[in-house]
Amino acid sequence: MTTPLASGETTEKEKGGYTMRLKQPIIAVTVAGLFALAACGGSDDGGSGTSDGNKEGETDAQTGGDTGDAQDATRVDGPVEIEGATPGGTIKVISVAGLNTMHPSEAYYQNTSTILSGLVTRAMTQYVYDEDTKSMVLIPDLATDLGTPNEDFTEWTFELKPGIKYEDGTEVKAEDFIFSTAASMDRTQFPEGPAYSNDYLVSGDSYEGYFTAGKTLDGFDAVEVEGNTVTYKARKPFPDLPYWLTFPAMSPMNETAAADPAAYARHPMATGPYKFGEYTPEKTLQLVRNDQWDTNTDPGRTQYPDSYEMDLQVESAQIDQLLLSDSGDAQTTLTYDDVLNENYRDFDASGRLVVGGFPLTSYWAPDYRKITDIKVRQALAWAYPYKDAYLSAGLIEGVTAIPGETLMPPGTAGRKEFSPLPDHEPGTTDPAAAKALLEEADAVGYEIKFLYAKDDPKLVKQKDVIVKALEEAGFKATPVPSTVADLSTVRADPDADINVRSPGWIADWPSGSSWFPPVIQSTNLDKEGLGSNYAAFNEPAIDQRIEDIQLLPVEEQADAWGELDEEVMTEYFPLFVTRYGGVAQAHGSKINGHFVDNTIGQPTWKNLWVTQ
Repeated sequence: MTTPLASGETTEKEKGGYTMRLKQPIIAVTVAGLFALAACGGSDDGGSGTSDGNKEGETDAQTGGDTGDAQDATRVDGPVEIEGATPGGTIKVISVAGLNTMHPSEAYYQNTSTILSGLVTRAMTQYVYDEDTKSMVLIPDLATDLGTPNEDFTEWTFELKPGIKYEDGTEVKAEDFIFSTAASMDRTQFPEGPAYSNDYLVSGDSYEGYFTAGKTLDGFDAVEVEGNTVTYKARKPFPDLPYWLTFPAMSPMNETAAADPAAYARHPMATGPYKFGEYTPEKTLQLVRNDQWDTNTDPGRTQYPDSYEMDLQVESAQIDQLLLSDSGDAQTTLTYDDVLNENYRDFDASGRLVVGGFPLTSYWAPDYRKITDIKVRQALAWAYPYKDAYLSAGLIEGVTAIPGETLMPPGTAGRKEFSPLPDHEPGTTDPAAAKALLEEADAVGYEIKFLYAKDDPKLVKQKDVIVKALEEAGFKATPVPSTVADLSTVRADPDADINVRSPGWIADWPSGSSWFPPVIQSTNLDKEGLGSNYAAFNEPAIDQRIEDIQLLPVEEQADAWGELDEEVMTEYFPLFVTRYGGVAQAHGSKINGHFVDNTIGQPTWKNLWVTQ
């Protein structure tokens, strides 16, 4: 992920945002971490409203993690034309969440990553929305197909379409993918960016990244280029690489134009239909038409609106009231935030509510270095006020907050049904059970330090609810104030004076390999920081299990990830799930094409147009 969650939770995808890792702010909201090809979500009438929000939520609870594997390698050329769509107009986007960073190598929250990949940057592959299935499909983008792997999936070859240009008229060259991949390995320069190039590609475990290595490619061997042919080389089987290539981090970047990372973060060079206009980091972003974008080469994007005007860090209540009014500029406004629970029925009746699912797991991650007794971690799960926390934060139970317990959400291939806590029903609170565990651990009065955003009224209310519940269960609760803008930065600091972090994670692609390596596998804290491992979980035996599963035949991996989920959660309990996700977004009456991108819970930016 993109919008603030429970007690400062953000989604990266996340990475994020809910940190789709979402590694960041599914997230300061996104993603944590980032993407996955996810569930059947969206309203029955194609996204313009719902007739029964609870029924929709129940569907998402069952299939919210169903990442699927829909692909269409034959969809290569544009233009894309939407029946009835007319060019013109400005779409205003409002959100409580700022844009954490817009450098393609680091953008990993729901909002930052999807705004870039949907409107500004192109890559070898991309997702498009299918109105019949209400789901996203993987198709080519700058490549002529979805790539050709070798027998063991350690090499993938793509052919780049000729004649693609950046916004300044410079031609995109195959060599630009060498530079962007080298930059994607730079964990020092881009600490919150997705780390899959490091995890999988050749030299990713030794090369420091382009900037940290001294602006040199010495030691980088992950990409080979011959003419318009680009070959990616992996250290181990990487069957999901075509999904990784959808990320902004893997979009082409000209080495000369991107030589200054700070400057490039303020204005990345567009290859998509829109380019940066005025931009105030975290606060506002204007996108205007890119006249160098060639619609005939793009099988996924459109360029109907004249521009986008994004106004960020707006209070949730103000967003809802503006959109409910549907007057003036509100008619051409949308939000990627969820509507508040108290306004849900009014939006549902308006016909301007977009409801759907996506594979988000939000959780509390006790710091494994500090809270070393499993009974204390388990006591936290019994003490957490799930339903009251949903309500106080403005979440909608069954729609945007679905109780759960396993790391992999329902619908995920290989997922096992089990309860990490014996006799615990998902979403239930029992202070007596929590206190009994604390007494067994001789830990009554144990201090819990957690972050919250003092400038978000809903999260302040949620903080108060959590403090009351923890104290009732026998803990000492110490909420640590931060801000919406700073939350993700503090949370990512392994030395922050907190002992619990509350991220959300969205699967990055349709595989358990997008859950356990980023969320559970150990990191070198001195070199890499926490990464997406917000629990600072470190168990060599589990690290080895992750490595072993990735070497299994592809058809055996799903069940193995499900078994690992049960092992980690029952034997170690490094985190506890607060909810699975869904979305309930609203738009003005002149906005068209706003559906749910169920890879990450964001609007379908490529489909949007304005009634003139």
